[in-house]
Amino acid sequence: MAHDDLFSAPVEIRPEEKSAPVSNAFKSQPLAARMRPRNLDEYAGQAHILGAGQLLRRAIEADRIQSLIFYGPPGTGKTSLAQIIARQTRSKFERLSGVESNVADMRRVLSAAANRLENTGQSTILFIDEIHRFNKAQQDVLLPDVESGVIKLIGATTHNPFFFVNSPLVSRSQIFELRPLTEEDLFLLLQRAVADTERGLGYLKISADENALRHLAKISDGDARKALNSLEIAALTTAPAADGIIRIPLEVAEQSIQKKAVVYDGDGDAHYDTISAFIKSMRGSDPDAALYWLAKMIHAGEDPRFIARRIVICAAEDVGLADPMALVLANACLAASEFVGWPEARIPLAEATIYIATANKSNSAYLAIDAALEDVRSGRTIPVPEHLRDASYKSAKKLGHGGGYEYTHDSKEHFVAQDYLGADKIYYEPTEQGVEKKIKERVEKWRAEFLKLRGKESK
Repeated sequence: MAHDDLFSAPVEIRPEEKSAPVSNAFKSQPLAARMRPRNLDEYAGQAHILGAGQLLRRAIEADRIQSLIFYGPPGTGKTSLAQIIARQTRSKFERLSGVESNVADMRRVLSAAANRLENTGQSTILFIDEIHRFNKAQQDVLLPDVESGVIKLIGATTHNPFFFVNSPLVSRSQIFELRPLTEEDLFLLLQRAVADTERGLGYLKISADENALRHLAKISDGDARKALNSLEIAALTTAPAADGIIRIPLEVAEQSIQKKAVVYDGDGDAHYDTISAFIKSMRGSDPDAALYWLAKMIHAGEDPRFIARRIVICAAEDVGLADPMALVLANACLAASEFVGWPEARIPLAEATIYIATANKSNSAYLAIDAALEDVRSGRTIPVPEHLRDASYKSAKKLGHGGGYEYTHDSKEHFVAQDYLGADKIYYEPTEQGVEKKIKERVEKWRAEFLKLRGKESK
């Protein structure tokens, strides 16, 4: 594993530090706070932006930071990265919180930054944790000073900044996405925390089984904070054995972390990314993948009606006329989900998911209506042909409405070739998938008759 991965580089503890007593104040801090990386060599993962030669690493090491926005799931190191920049920069470092700070706090920091730049030439880095919690007006307060270079902004957010941060701020910042840590990253982090006498749990005599640490690493879902907090709970709630050693087997690790909290926010990336993966898996005819994404949404407590509505859309858009029963089943699923709710709604949702994922696929209806809509929006409006116009009211015949119309069911085959549009247009292109193959045969036969009719009329 490369040195730019999470806490992978060994920490050298000076002899005088090995015997240094650990203060109670220090131990009162959560393990995740104590184990924050102090430099890039201790930092976790994110090799795609902090690996050797990568842009962000070069900018930090050269102290050439511009305005930045870090976004990613909890526990991936956004705040830690900002703190590393704070240690390495020659700029004044100020911190605000999107939860606790207000406009007055921002104006105070911005005013001080302007005075500092004018009087000493020192620039200011303003770190705003959870910047997405500032509303539009609050974010707008930052814009003039970011634009003029009075401050360099570093924002941290768990929400996609392209949706939750004002576009002018986004356009003036470099966006870096932090990814969930790998199981190996977290396993090495936990090993180090057990052994670290300076900041970790090394002041205790701990023997943690490898399968216990790997379980914590796996169930933490890429969240370093969750992994470390679970390890600390295991260590502090387990009584030492007769030899004074705190042993952490797999059973203790399982109790310490219990059910993992799936990374899933109701209005953020996880919400939209998961439903996108769910729909694309059904469209791609992979029932197993679709069931996994369905299970993730169920586990996270997603509204069953939201899932069912997306199933209805997929049935119409992606299965369509290749299997018309898909839409019937999807609508039944929607009604059943609304009626029974969780947890029983998982059953009709799973049934509809599997049916749609395994059905024949055709998007011909979707393409057909969009093509017709495009013609309506951009083309000349086609008037209704005289023989198709409403002839039910008095004096309609005097206007010529309905004259020459042939009633379809008077024909032996219940089909009459006549002009129904007044223009030569084809929008629906049937496929040969499933039921639609028979539909295609009928449509081609009828279109041949329409073509003959247009040939006669042109003569």
